[in-house]
Amino acid sequence: MVNRRNLILGSAALASAAGLWLIYDTSEARGPFEIERTDSEWRDLLTRAQFNVLRLHRTEAPYSSSLNYEKRVGTYACAGCALPLFSSDTKYDSRTGWPSFYQPLANAIGTARDYVLLIPRTEVHCRRCGGHLGHVFEDGPPPTGLRYCMNGIAMTFTPTA
Repeated sequence: MVNRRNLILGSAALASAAGLWLIYDTSEARGPFEIERTDSEWRDLLTRAQFNVLRLHRTEAPYSSSLNYEKRVGTYACAGCALPLFSSDTKYDSRTGWPSFYQPLANAIGTARDYVLLIPRTEVHCRRCGGHLGHVFEDGPPPTGLRYCMNGIAMTFTPTA
C-alpha cells in the first residue's frame, strides 16, 4: 500500500543506496598480486593520502600533484611497490589536472571495470601490488588515442641521470 510514510521511507532508502553507489568503488576483483600486504602493513608504508588513493581507490584533487607539472625526462613508478609504470616520453598535458600518459610501460599495469558514479569506466592499477592508479579513457592523443589519467600521489618520479 502506497502512503506518505512508505513513499518517504522508500525514497530515503533509494537515496541512501544511490549515495553509497557514488561513494564506494565497485571494481571487479583483480588479485592475487605478486605483492600482497595487509591494510595495516600498507598504512605503515604509505602516507595517509597515498593509502586513500592506492588502497581505497580514492581520487586526489585535480591540480594538486606536483607530478602534473613535472617536465623532466624520467620514469614514473608505483608509490606502493616502485614498479616502473610510465616513461616521460608518453606524458602529455591533458588539461584535466592529473598527470596523463598515452601509453604505459610493458607489463606495468592491469585494468578492471568499475562502476562508480554509475558509469562504467576502466580502472588502472599496478600489476604487481594492485594499487589503484587512476583510469584510462579513449580521448587521448595519437598514436594510441588513450588517456591514462593517473593520480600523482600514487606514483613517484625518478629523473634520468
